[in-house]
Amino acid sequence: MRKTAALAATIAVLGLTAHPADAAPFWNKSVKCTQTDPDGRTVPTRVGNHELGWNHFSGKHNIKKCGIVNAAIAGKVDKKNGARLEYWGVAVNGGRQVKIIVIAQYAQKTADARYDAGRGQKIGVITAYCKGVNKCPNWINE
Repeated sequence: MRKTAALAATIAVLGLTAHPADAAPFWNKSVKCTQTDPDGRTVPTRVGNHELGWNHFSGKHNIKKCGIVNAAIAGKVDKKNGARLEYWGVAVNGGRQVKIIVIAQYAQKTADARYDAGRGQKIGVITAYCKGVNKCPNWINE
């Protein structure tokens, strides 16, 4: 009993707190861009972090313009699974073209509940990428 009290006192003095393993990671909820789809859903693209949002796909998948994401969202939902929406688009430059996939979560929380956009808000774009490649070609950002 005495050791437990001493340990608790040491933790309190050091300012240490226990964090659950599944605590929500930090992410920037600021909105970088938005687009309304044909069904009236306004889908935000949030700054996010390395796992979701602009900071995820602009580096990992080389999509650096809101217009690319917004063009896909401006079309119909091509695949829907609950709050998970998938939009397909095509980027064209001269004779080149590539299929763009945008995945959004149209709910307050992600499917795994790790991220929460806040009351009345939507998570928005989780990721965007070019089908069949890890990184989109540089020309899509011209």
